Amino acid sequence: MGWFLQLSPPVSTHHVKWQIPVLQRTLSTGLNVLKKITLLGDRVKDWDSYPFSVQAIRCLKELRFRSRVCFFAGENGSGKSTLLEAIAAHYGFGREGGNRNFQNDSTESNHSVDTLVSALRLSFDKRTGAGYFLRAESFFNTISHMDDLDKEPAYHAPPISNFYGGRSLHTRSHGETFFTLLELKFQRNGLFLLDEPEAALSPQRQLSFLVLIHDTLRKHKDAQFIISTHSPVLLGYPGAQILSFDEGRIHEIEYEETAPVQVVQRFVNDRENFLEALLKETPSLFEKKSG
Repeated sequence: MGWFLQLSPPVSTHHVKWQIPVLQRTLSTGLNVLKKITLLGDRVKDWDSYPFSVQAIRCLKELRFRSRVCFFAGENGSGKSTLLEAIAAHYGFGREGGNRNFQNDSTESNHSVDTLVSALRLSFDKRTGAGYFLRAESFFNTISHMDDLDKEPAYHAPPISNFYGGRSLHTRSHGETFFTLLELKFQRNGLFLLDEPEAALSPQRQLSFLVLIHDTLRKHKDAQFIISTHSPVLLGYPGAQILSFDEGRIHEIEYEETAPVQVVQRFVNDRENFLEALLKETPSLFEKKSG
């Protein structure tokens, strides 16, 4: 893959510092495709049922996107993937990933956010319908659906695999599959939604993804990325807006305030003491109970 970064010899720190203002200027040019989300409370019939039972979703009133790269950060169950899925469905993307022209919807659970979708108002600077939704959790199902459709191709229409590198994405490794999709579908204008893309990407591939994002923003003035992630590498994109879903509310925080960054820093800086304290305080899962 052309985007794979080789990290030997090490990257010059001086070079990185020089590049950061350039990256930030890239984010300030062009339009946010999606500029604001509003929750219309009068459309919510039951505040005690999912997804409104999630505190951060319940407290949502208005969310403004000030950068063309925005990260949703927060602990599992905090609501970040829930809101991202609702945005994707509202925009017309496939429930399990895809764009407005290709959709897969294999389980009823995909519709658990329907009440949130109907209560959202999305405001755009420029709505074209272009873009892509990558949902790591269900991407395997989406590829299988593509393969099934290609077994009986539509009349006078090329196989779907022609648009994904000419062969089934299942023939590649998990990480190669993800990055093939990123290279083929995310380098253009549009709204790009990604739910935990780091699930299949090594740290080096994550750095390559940051380069891809930067190149896309530089070349395409109407490209916007909204990414739900736990990755301290991805969260580090200069000038990105980071929205935390922790503490029961959606609020903007700095990179150094994110939980993934703080945990990794503590682990790397003092690994032995960190693990000693962690394992001393955590009871063994295999410890036999007396009696």
